[in-house]
Amino acid sequence: MSLATAPALESNRQKIGRARSRTMIATPALVLDLDIFERNIDAMMTYVAHHGIGLRPHAKTHKCLTIAKAQIAAGALGVCCAKLGEAEVMGQGGIPSVLITSPVVTAQGIVRLIALNEAMPDLMVVVDNPENVQVLDAAARASGKKLKVLVDLDPGLHRTGAHAGEPVLTVGKLVAASEGLILRGIQSYAGQVMHIEDFAERRTKSLAAMKLLGETRDAFKAAGLCTDIITGGGTGSFNIDHEANVLTEIQGGSYIFMDKQYNDVPMANGAPIPFETSLFVQMSVISNNTKNLVTTDAGFKAFSTDAAPPVLTSGAPEGAGYFFFGDEQGGVLLPEGQSLPLGAVLSAMTPHCDPTVNLYDAYHVVRGDMLVDIWPIEARGRSA
Repeated sequence: MSLATAPALESNRQKIGRARSRTMIATPALVLDLDIFERNIDAMMTYVAHHGIGLRPHAKTHKCLTIAKAQIAAGALGVCCAKLGEAEVMGQGGIPSVLITSPVVTAQGIVRLIALNEAMPDLMVVVDNPENVQVLDAAARASGKKLKVLVDLDPGLHRTGAHAGEPVLTVGKLVAASEGLILRGIQSYAGQVMHIEDFAERRTKSLAAMKLLGETRDAFKAAGLCTDIITGGGTGSFNIDHEANVLTEIQGGSYIFMDKQYNDVPMANGAPIPFETSLFVQMSVISNNTKNLVTTDAGFKAFSTDAAPPVLTSGAPEGAGYFFFGDEQGGVLLPEGQSLPLGAVLSAMTPHCDPTVNLYDAYHVVRGDMLVDIWPIEARGRSA
């Protein structure tokens, strides 16, 4: 069933612009508070502009063309995509500049990558292996259009990236010497530091990763290699990494939504988090027969399950707590003597925004208590 014909979404579209329509949305639903979302975009753009750094936000967080276009309209350089499928959606949807932040190595993936490069004005991809460089070079030469490449540096996470020193320099030299590739710079994402709760420890480890990246940049420059783009960082380190004077752009993604994981990470010693929670899962009470307990229509399939349970933000009495109650159901334990009626509407902060978004077809966009729009999540499920 397509997004255009899904009955629940069609029903919800009829409620756009109606008073109190936020509470009328068919549930479970992904709800985006537009006022907060816009403040988050402005807060990040103000910060990076003040520090003279560009912003290339990660579209793996939202997977949505409308959001990508809003970020670019606010001043972002383009977007990052974790997977080729996301990049295809962004490119086909009119996003002019996309960086794919994971290597593309399979034969079928490289065919698609080259086709996307032919269709887009500014596509970039990372490489971390000489073998991949050689294959991409041959494919790009055969296509007749050069492919822009960044060398991926491993900052100690060991997920992707060439090791520092001679390995990463070797990859860079191979790219620069190729006929079909254009070296644009270096990527390094220290994902291992983003959720360190102690700010001092996070700052120390993030700046250590930036130091490694800076040394690699300097080695590239000494070898005559391009370092026009030095990209990395994220929501958890956005206000730390500028101290190193290494990055030309930041790849933060979750700042537009925030979730329990990032809300548990102080942005600085004693300072308030500059971003607010804008993304929620809205649910309804479907059973209330047991004392101090109600069941909702949002269970394992409505939230990511790689973190702590969702945190209730509205609709339930103080002291109520959500727990997973099945694939399709969630439970809410209520304080003694409290109850909720059938159909009561509750909202919860997402535990981890990225994988929660990937469970939904659309954002239900609200201002105050009114549903004002529905935005499709076009890259949902594009994991290849």
